[in-house]
Parts: sequence; structure tokens; C-alpha cells
Amino acid sequence: MRERVSVLFSKNVRRTGGHETPAVNPYNEGLNANAANYQPLTPLRFLERSAQLYPNRIAICHGDTRFTYRQFYQRACCLCDALQTCFDVNTGDTVSVLLANTPPMLECHYGIPMTGAVIHSINIRLDVAAIAFQLEHALSKLLIVDSEFSELASAALSLLDNPPSVVIYRDPEIQRDAEIECEYEALLSSGNPDTPWQSPESEWDAISINYTSGTTGKPKGVVSHHRGAYLLAQGNILTLGMHQFEVYLWTLPMFHCNGWGFPWSLSLIAGAHVCLRQVRANAIFEAIKNERVTHLCGAPAVMRILTETEPSPTQQWQHPVAFCTAAAPPPAPILKAMQQRGFQLVHLYGLTETYGPAVVNEWNPDWDLLDVESRVERTARQGVRYHALERLAVLDPTTLKPVPHDGETLGEVMFSGNIVMKGYFRNPEATRKAFQSGWFHSGDLAVVHPDGYLQLKDRAKDIIISGGENISSIEIEDVLYQHAGIRLAAVIAVADERWGEVPHAFVEPHPDQNLTPAELKDWCVERLAKFKIPKKFTLQTIPVTATGKIRKVSLRGKLQNINY
Repeated sequence: MRERVSVLFSKNVRRTGGHETPAVNPYNEGLNANAANYQPLTPLRFLERSAQLYPNRIAICHGDTRFTYRQFYQRACCLCDALQTCFDVNTGDTVSVLLANTPPMLECHYGIPMTGAVIHSINIRLDVAAIAFQLEHALSKLLIVDSEFSELASAALSLLDNPPSVVIYRDPEIQRDAEIECEYEALLSSGNPDTPWQSPESEWDAISINYTSGTTGKPKGVVSHHRGAYLLAQGNILTLGMHQFEVYLWTLPMFHCNGWGFPWSLSLIAGAHVCLRQVRANAIFEAIKNERVTHLCGAPAVMRILTETEPSPTQQWQHPVAFCTAAAPPPAPILKAMQQRGFQLVHLYGLTETYGPAVVNEWNPDWDLLDVESRVERTARQGVRYHALERLAVLDPTTLKPVPHDGETLGEVMFSGNIVMKGYFRNPEATRKAFQSGWFHSGDLAVVHPDGYLQLKDRAKDIIISGGENISSIEIEDVLYQHAGIRLAAVIAVADERWGEVPHAFVEPHPDQNLTPAELKDWCVERLAKFKIPKKFTLQTIPVTATGKIRKVSLRGKLQNINY
């Protein structure tokens, strides 16, 4: 017979089957954490381990430059020592970097946090005012800048009352700026690779700060911690099924969410980083063939580049190549073209606030039995939570109850777990609002399919409410992308006296296509409910961000001059 258990209203004892026992957990008595049994989690030790195990294995490839794991680790240690000695960089300081995908960017992801400081990666395509704002808001103590961007940096620094010190890096793989001294290499030369460095005092200590795009106001500084970076780095390896010594091509900007954590992930498996300053189809094809690249990541804009260019006979590859994409759901024709090109697609989803990817469209083998169109449709879903994420849900934003798993009911995507940011730097109100009710509120709207896989439908701010009906701009964009003549499409809500809001479509045709608004409307009439058909179509070049996202804020500004 099961023993009856009752808990007494006492702080000191509880009664179990007639016996009184202390309320304190006995397994916590005299068993405290100490230096022998507890160390703060940090991804920095991954590089140290690979340098010890595989000192002569290639870690970084950049043109003709090759660094082994021993050299990679030594250079990171030299950077750490030099930053402390020459610039008094220590715990709580911010070191900003304005760099392309080059070896110093990888070294900075280790050398800077080895000092206890925080790495601040700046988008190289930002304007002067935006860079100045970030440097000032992040309390930057030092700026490491590529010589290609030195004029941009100088202009931004001129706007500051108390600008940080500057170190210039000159990339030996490019011909320009040969007369400029590489201050970065001189800095490394002054460092001692044998100077000990310490793990963070707490795994909750900040490792990086990255700024949001600021489409709805001033950019917010997203602070990430060592624990989250450690777990995401491992999560990438588990989620993608990566093996020892894989080769990763840097088509994803490392300034974007710290390269989704891959600067740290590759050190776990002693993998090789293949650097790429600029995303060009031929350079990518050659790297895949010659360096035997196994993985690369990028936004749909990168996929578009790869599908619009045909590899030459000498650029063909035979080995498996995984392409991880995130951002907005890729158009179905692009997904299909990438698969035909030979890429194994992995669809990820996340935000700067979740260290990058936190959701994966984990492939179900049963889908292999489906027809091509159905497989492409499954590929467009965002999927299920990462191993490193504790909770993922699509909830009614008002009641916080889960939406039905019917593939139709919209809710807000919410996250909870160790790969969610610490918060927004120097912005307590935004932090409080983001973490209401014990969840991180993403602002993304999605549905959940019966199999539990979520699929994004829109940003909360992009949903179109017309005559009381919710219209997903993504749904309309997907229909437009099915037209072979369309290169880019973006649908925006515009005010309407009768309906409140109606959809307006911006379309960028392929260069060899001559499309008309009438033709586009006919296309939508055949495929959409009447109330979802855009009221107007504008044919133009569509602006995109550095990471390939369409600048809808720019398009909204254009709509202010359009009369309905």
C-alpha cells in the first residue's frame, strides 16, 4: 500500500510516513561547489583543448594564409595579454570590432573575452551615425577596425565626445592599403602567448553585446553570457550533426549574432574556418570544391546568389554540403533550386536575443516519401526547439495559453531557457517588457502544425488587419515568389478608409523580366482570397540589409507619399 505523504506547515520539518525529517535537502549539506568540482561554463576552453590535441591541424584558411590550432590559440592569448598590457582592458570593459570575415575576427571572439571584457561586433554596412551611437552606448574602450572601413570609423569617431582608442588591421590578402601599417599585428607581437588567462568569475558574466537593427526605434544592445554561448556552441554541433574536422565557410557575417556561435562551435570539433571577405558565387563555389567545405550559413539573399549563378565545370563538387538558412522563410522556388544545386538545406530560426539560431526544422525521415512540392513545403517551416533551449511555445499574447496545433491559429513565438539573452544593455524598461510573465516575447507570429512544428507567418508589427481579418504578409509574398519573373517581393500594410488596412506589394523583377501591375494582380487573383489581394503593386529595386533582410521600414516611408 502506498505510504501517505503529508507536508507539515513548518520551515524545519516534514512528516513522511510518520517520520519527521529536516526540510533542508540532505544532499546539499556539506556538498558545496568548489574549484575542484565546479567551473563556470565558457566556450573559450574549447579552443585551448583543440590546440592541445591537434596543434598542427589547420584551424583558419584565408586566401594563402593558414593558421594551425596552435597558432590560433597562441594569437588569441597574445591578443588577450596585449589588450590588458597596452590598453588596460579588463572585466566589464567593451572592445568593439569593425571587421570583415577575417582571422582577426575569429581571434577577437576568444582574445577579448579572455580578458574578462565583452566583444562588440559592429555591422560593417551601417551608416556613420548608427556606428557612433553603438560605440557610445556600449561604452567602448577600444575599436579594432579593418583598414577598408577606416574612413567610416573615423567619421563615426568624430561624432563622439570621448572616442575609444583605435587599432587598424590591414588584410594581407587584399592589395589596397599596402602603405598602412598593420597595427593589429604589431599589437599581437607585443603580447605573451604564455601569460595565463582566467575563465569568467561567473558563467553569467557577459561575453558579447550585439545591437538589434532598430527598425522600431533606437537599436537595443543585446547582452549574451558565457553560459549561453557555451550551450549554443554545443547545440549547433548536436543540431546539425557535425563531426570532427568539418570545414565551415564564412558566408554568414561574423558580426551577425557572433556568427550564430560558430566561431566557438568549430573549436569543439577542431574544424576548419574558411574566411571569406565578400560573398560572391564563384568564390563560394571554388572554396566548396578546393577546401572541401561541408557547412555554410546565410540568409535567403545568399541562396539567391548561389542559384542565379551556374558553377563552372572546374567548380563542381561531389561531397555533401549543408546550407543553413534563417531570417524570413525562403521562397519555395529558391528552396527547390538550392536542393537541385546539391545543397542539403537546414532551416533555422532565432533572434539576436537568442544568440542566433534556437529553432531547427529537424528533418523527419517520413518526409522523404512525400512528393517534391510537399517536401519543399515542409522545408519552409521553422521547426522545433534546439537541444540547448528549454522551452519554446506559440502562445496567445493576451492569455498566454498555447494556440491549437492546427496550422492556422496565430500566436506569438516565445522562448525560455539558457540561450536567451541577459537583457538589453542600459535599457531596463525594454528588458522588463521583453521578459513579461517568464517568457521572452519575440514579436514573431506563427502557427503550430499538428506535428508540433512551428511556422512563422509574420512579425507582429507586419501583420495586416483588413476589415477585422488578419492577413499574413508572408503568405502573400510566398504567392508572389511562385512567379518565375520575381526576384524579390515585400508586402506592407497601408491605411485604408474603408478596411482600416490593405496590402501593398513591392516587387523587384529579375533583370530580364518585364512585369506589369495588372499581370501581378491576375497572378494573385488565381491564388489568394479576394481580401488578401494587394490593392496596389509597385515595381522597383527593393532595399535589403547587410544580412539580406528586406528593409520594410524604408518601404513604409515610401508609402507615405502614395494616395489610396
